[in-house]
Amino acid sequence: MTQPNPQNGKSEFVLETHDLGIYYGNFRAVADVNIPVRRHKITAIIGPSGCGKSTLLRAFNRMNELFSGTRIEGSVTFEGQNLYDPSVDPVEVRYRIGMVFQKPNPFPKSIYENVAWGARIHGFKGDMDELVVSSLRQAALWDEVKDKLKQSGLALSGGQQQRLCIARALAVQPEVILMDEPASALDPIATLKIEELMQELKQNYTIVIVTHNMQQAARASDHTAMMMLTNGESRSGTVIEFDETNIIFTRPKDKRTEDYVTGRFG
Repeated sequence: MTQPNPQNGKSEFVLETHDLGIYYGNFRAVADVNIPVRRHKITAIIGPSGCGKSTLLRAFNRMNELFSGTRIEGSVTFEGQNLYDPSVDPVEVRYRIGMVFQKPNPFPKSIYENVAWGARIHGFKGDMDELVVSSLRQAALWDEVKDKLKQSGLALSGGQQQRLCIARALAVQPEVILMDEPASALDPIATLKIEELMQELKQNYTIVIVTHNMQQAARASDHTAMMMLTNGESRSGTVIEFDETNIIFTRPKDKRTEDYVTGRFG
């Protein structure tokens, strides 16, 4: 992939989808999605279960390709370049567009090695100690683990494990962070810590989050995409409305969005 243009003419949109459709074999899971993801903002993807939210999120760093038989139509652009162009290396895509999953998944290694692992396999040549400390600080975890770096990451609480996974993603210095239900397995206090962390991280990163938690989307995001299943036999997921979050939650244009965010859906 070419590096983004460092000049001030850089677009406000880091990622954009253009008539995006995603297939698993012959089944079209996602259809006709057109959304922009703004730089240094948090974009939430909401909607009922099974409408393709996680599938759409994984399209932003080509993670769907890890499942056999998947393909797309349309395109996804990152800094103006088509991510699915044959010349683009998907490993580099995932290097620059990191991901944090629903369930914390630290490696059975020390806290230090959990953070250093990704940077090391990507050939990081700088000061690893400094990188680990910086990543843990960015993930708001350093003060809690600074005396435990040799202890297993599996010994941490659920909320700490999720922040360790965020630190691990930050250590490879991505430009975008994708989060798939990052707080769904956490208690309310740990959830708020993740949301506060997201607000700090967006100063330096662009964040896209999938969440079932309407209050979380309303509190944490700047823009929101509302997904629903289409009518008809295929029942593909699509974005029915995309706007600033305060508009989606207070003045939505689509009645289905209003019903969903006010709890009247289904």
